[in-house]
Amino acid sequence: MTHVFNVPDKSGRTIHLSKERWVHINREHPEVTPYFEEIKECLRSPTKIVSYSFDEKVCQYHKYLKNRDSDAKYLLLIVKYLNNHGFVITAYFVRHAV
Repeated sequence: MTHVFNVPDKSGRTIHLSKERWVHINREHPEVTPYFEEIKECLRSPTKIVSYSFDEKVCQYHKYLKNRDSDAKYLLLIVKYLNNHGFVITAYFVRHAV
């Protein structure tokens, strides 16, 4: 599997974005495409991390982007961890961090 990037998250665990997931994000959430660097920054230095209540291996990473021209100023990344490595499932914008 080809990775678009690998970055350490706030706790030092490696998170990758696969080419397949980047294609998904571009197709389903094209508003995120110009924010490629912010996706990496969201993983390195999130505004907030929330555990997903239905699956303890899934976390929501939020990054507040104050200069975005939209009411949805939080970049939200859904990340799943397996064997202490994470991978981005999807990314989109929301109005509020959970």
